[in-house]
Amino acid sequence: MSVTITPPTERTCEDCGRTERWVADAEGWQIVDEPGNVFCIHEWDVNGTFVPFKQ
Repeated sequence: MSVTITPPTERTCEDCGRTERWVADAEGWQIVDEPGNVFCIHEWDVNGTFVPFKQ
């Protein structure tokens, strides 16, 4: 049985509202609009509702 893992491509901080998008060419996250609070310890909205795998 094979499982495919799909990581998130976008995330938003639940505390400051910063939104980031995964950029494959850069192999990293990039800020979409405003940087939010630069001193925030980000709490990303990727939680139990996100299903990273398919069977």
